[in-house]
Order: sequence, then structure tokens, then C-alpha cells
Amino acid sequence: MSTPYTPHIKPPEDTRYRRSRHLVSWWGIFIGLAIGIALGLTYAWVIAPVEEFDTTPRQLRESDKVHYAVAIMLSYAYDSDLGKAINRLTDLGLGLDPIQEVANVACDLARTGYVDSSAGIRAIRTMQSFYHNQGRSGCADDLIPEVEVVLEATVMVPTATPTLPPPPTKTATPNNGSEPTESGFVVVPTSAPERAYEGRVAGTNCDLELSGLIEVRVVDFNGQGIPGEMVRVRWDGGEDRFVTGLKPERGTEYADFAMEPGLSYIVDMPGLSDPLSTALTANPCTTGTGQQAITSYYVTFRRVG
Repeated sequence: MSTPYTPHIKPPEDTRYRRSRHLVSWWGIFIGLAIGIALGLTYAWVIAPVEEFDTTPRQLRESDKVHYAVAIMLSYAYDSDLGKAINRLTDLGLGLDPIQEVANVACDLARTGYVDSSAGIRAIRTMQSFYHNQGRSGCADDLIPEVEVVLEATVMVPTATPTLPPPPTKTATPNNGSEPTESGFVVVPTSAPERAYEGRVAGTNCDLELSGLIEVRVVDFNGQGIPGEMVRVRWDGGEDRFVTGLKPERGTEYADFAMEPGLSYIVDMPGLSDPLSTALTANPCTTGTGQQAITSYYVTFRRVG
């Protein structure tokens, strides 16, 4: 007996059994990329952010190179070390002739609002003195001619004032004539000079790698850094001066000084600020890991006038 014929039923093409499968899941790739980018940014910005160190002056932006050149000139005005100044300018990479480039920088600054402040004028005059001594010239010589300031003082010379003879009395008095007496000096009080900066100790730190440092920052009214400003430290038997902006990796407003253990230091900006109200003493301290170091200080000078 033959088996009855059963027609073959073909499943529909759009069923899950017949649907073609992709080897790559585009949604999976997209989600994986998003998670990877998020984890990478979190690690790079939060967990282990990049810390710049050993930054060379050549890596600075052109505007920052100008401030760095000003700081070099102010440092040279203090120590008169021509070789060190030339080496610093060469490392800055301004051009083939670093001395003439200083003249060019002074020229550019003299055409801007940089000359609106006394600090800017002083910086440009320092640059002029530098390149003039090396036989160079620039347009700043016409824009800001060198002027020799002569200070005049009025000196009061004491004069002899005759003493009048006493009125006649019945008692005879010796006739010695008039005897001159000297009048004293008259001191006229004057108002104290206005200070351009106000300094304060912003805090202390105990760190083995940054041990015994006076870290100074000079900022304007809005807290923006000011490079090329002179800072002075004095101690018993000596003093030193340093300029902001020579460590660009720490900021254009930054400068520091290494203290010697046990000494106390007075910090100010000569001619621009009063000394700090308290002396900074290089006292020993213990770090968070139990290591011995010297206390470091954070000092801020903010422009007030």
C-alpha cells in the first residue's frame, strides 16, 4: 500500500528561522566605543591627569614668550650676568639674533597698552638699556625715549636768630651783647607713597619634593598672573631678588626662592609693596608620610593701585 502524498510546506521567508544573521552588531560596536571613550576620558582627566614638567621656553606660545623675555631682562638688570641672559634668550628661541629680538619685543610692547603702567615703562627701559649696550636699536627708542630723571630736593639750612637783650632793670647785668642761637630743623610730614601691590601669606605646605620654598605669585585686580615683576627676600646678613615668569610650567605669575633651614625671611616687592607683616621662618616639619622636610610658604601679591 503506498504512502499518501503530503505536499511540502515551505516556511515563510521572513520567519526567524530563515532570517539572515549579521556577523557584526553595529549597536554593540557603538555602545562599546561610547563606554571606552568615557572610561578613557575619566582616567585621563580625573584619575591620572597629565602633569607638565621640564617644559622648555621654546614650547611657550608667542604671547608668553614676550612675557618671558621681559622677565629675563628684569633679572639681568639685577644681576648683570650677560652670559646667563643671552643663554636664556637663546633657549627661548625668539630668533637668530636674540639681542635684536629684545629690541623688537620692546618695540611691539611700546605700541600697545603695556606702557600704560609704570611697571611696563620700567620693563621697556630695562630692555632698551640692554640692547643699547650691545649696539642694537629699535623703534621703542622713538616711542619711549630714555629720560634721565633728576630728583630735586629743597634743603632747609638753619640760620642764626639773634636774641633780644632783656629790658633794663635796677640790677646791673653784664653787657655781653646779643648771643645767636640756632633754630632746630622743621620736619614737615608727608603722605606715605602709594603701594601698587598688597602681599599676604596664603598658606603653608610640608612636602619633601618642594621643601623650604617661598612660592610667590603676583596677580592683578582680577587674579590674572603678571610676569616680569621683581620680588625681594631679605634675611640676616643678605638679600636676593628674583623675577616672576621664569618658570612657565608653574605659571607666568610664579617665582620661588629656596630657604636655608633656621633662617627667617622678609618678603616684599621693592618700591611696589610693603614687606609682609610676618617673617617667614624655615622651620622643620613632618610630611603626611612621616618624612622630615622644611616648611614652605605660599605668598600672593595682588595689585591694588
